Amino acid sequence: MNIKTIVNNELNEEYYSIHHKSGLEILVYPKKGHSKTYAIFATKYGSIDNAFICEDDINEVKVPEGIAHFLEHKLFENEEESAFERYAKTGADANAFTSFDKTAYLFSCTENFLESLEVLLDFVGSPYFTKESIDKEQGIIGQEINMYNDNAQWQVFFNALKAAYVLHPVKEDIAGTIKSISEITPEHLYKCYNSFYNLSQMVLCVCGDIDVNSVLNIADKVLKDKKNSNVKRIYPIEPMNISQKIIKKNLSVSMPLFNIGIKDNVKDLFGNEFLKKQAVTEILLKLIAGESSRLYLKLYQEGLINSSFSCDFMLSESFGIALIGGESCNPEKVYKELFNNIEQLRKKGVKKADFDRCKKAIYGKVVKRFNSVENIANDLVLCYITKVNIYDIMNAYRNASFEDAIIRLNEFFNEQMAVLSIIEPN
Repeated sequence: MNIKTIVNNELNEEYYSIHHKSGLEILVYPKKGHSKTYAIFATKYGSIDNAFICEDDINEVKVPEGIAHFLEHKLFENEEESAFERYAKTGADANAFTSFDKTAYLFSCTENFLESLEVLLDFVGSPYFTKESIDKEQGIIGQEINMYNDNAQWQVFFNALKAAYVLHPVKEDIAGTIKSISEITPEHLYKCYNSFYNLSQMVLCVCGDIDVNSVLNIADKVLKDKKNSNVKRIYPIEPMNISQKIIKKNLSVSMPLFNIGIKDNVKDLFGNEFLKKQAVTEILLKLIAGESSRLYLKLYQEGLINSSFSCDFMLSESFGIALIGGESCNPEKVYKELFNNIEQLRKKGVKKADFDRCKKAIYGKVVKRFNSVENIANDLVLCYITKVNIYDIMNAYRNASFEDAIIRLNEFFNEQMAVLSIIEPN
């Protein structure tokens, strides 16, 4: 078993990267003196992975939308007692989530960490699916889907994705639809589990006042050797245009909600190039529309936005989109003002002092994340997926250059690739 130590002299911290004999990557970040310990067990398998080819098969497999999220729910069940019932005995606070490109199972605790870790590794590694339990879960998740159909924040977000993307499955709801989940069978679940829950494609990240050897002892005890398996994910070729410019929906809201989405051109993005794009884009978003920007002040003084206004950049290896949104009495006017401001920045130029100020503010938030065991462990999952180490994230923001920002401003913030999603009051 190969144990690699990654050191950062600036923070005076280090963590361990272990390639376990089972094939699992284990990342352990000791934080001495912290009362809470956090563990997350993740696989690079999300809602967009509905078409794939396994290395032992030549045929493409297509599965119903929402199956990754459905599988996440089902793994907590067992023939004897559920994972939550087992966690109740250790006192851990457990949860799980499915995103577009990963599924993760996690817990935090202040005691009985090793017992809780054993539960985590055991239940994720022990699938149990029956037709009866799947029928029951279809009803439960169906209610969840209906609930999100009435959630204005959820709808304004996914409508922006639907408007931006023509073919890429990121435009589809993570939970799927009532129809798609009704098509899920035990065979579908076992096929996806055996394809994507292979230990050679998963990562365990642990952060807290823990000893690396104790973690490895639990891994040795619980994990079974699995044959390495490679899966080729198949995504449609996304055209370099948006699907529709504006999309509107009526829901029970007191004021219109909006998301302005700017679609990026992304393909097979990993490593430092991934981090560089993430860092430079976030700095530019803060410069353009952050709380200290001239645009924010103008829109706020005119009553066009309120404190709900925010910016985000969502990036994966196969898609990327900037999202700017909140509440507004006139979303179309906000959209127009945003792109007028971007055009003025291109014409008059960005002040380096403004860039440096925004860069320092975001860099400070990135460094502050090292105070949280949850943030550290979650960032370690990102590192595993993007093939970097956690200190590379910090360095990407510190090393982001003004020159790169100008290039990014000119190539990315293009109104032709922008969409507007609005939720209006009934």
